[in-house]
Amino acid sequence: MADPGGPAGPALETALEVPGVTEWEMEMRDAADLRPAPPPGVEMAFTRSRVPSPDVSRALYAAVGARVCWTDRFPWSHDDWQAWVDRPELATWIAMAQGTIAGFFEIEAQPGGDTEIHLVGLTPAFVGRGYGGHLVEQCVRRAWQRGESWAEHTGPAARVWLRTSTLDHPNAMGNYRNRGFKVAAETVRPKLVPDPRLAPWPLPGDPRLEPRTVGSDGEELIS
Repeated sequence: MADPGGPAGPALETALEVPGVTEWEMEMRDAADLRPAPPPGVEMAFTRSRVPSPDVSRALYAAVGARVCWTDRFPWSHDDWQAWVDRPELATWIAMAQGTIAGFFEIEAQPGGDTEIHLVGLTPAFVGRGYGGHLVEQCVRRAWQRGESWAEHTGPAARVWLRTSTLDHPNAMGNYRNRGFKVAAETVRPKLVPDPRLAPWPLPGDPRLEPRTVGSDGEELIS
């Protein structure tokens, strides 16, 4: 799912204007509308990340999103990522299968009972193996649990919603519809998309300039 939100920043030099990108806002207004997906052949385990980490979230964003043009957060600095993840209303879950990170999702408790699924997707090794529907189902279940199992201070969810577009995986739209989402709005416009292969990797500082301690044997000491 392409994520259009977040801090603005300078565009990368290598970018392509994609004409006629259709973007949909999709919503679910009742938890009873959620339709389960067939379970995958291998069990998936879902763990909420309780320690906000800009480095982990950025790595997941790149691993999952590069092949489906998640590029809107390319301009973010390390401070941008830190400010984004370090909020009590934002929650990230990591999905594991066969000892490997299979995917993740990022959801936010918003005012008025809205709960937005900002990001949901599989890592490349698990795409096309029957995990996608189950991932979205589990994501939506947790979105509806807002106010109970996470973001306890915000109250219950009244609507779960997300954005997707024609730049997303070809099966994404069908997956969301099959889980019970309906189209709430649709727009068509050109979009400037940076080259996903040039994803920047934000760090809090230049490691070349950070002081290092060297022992008597010439080896760098790790603190």
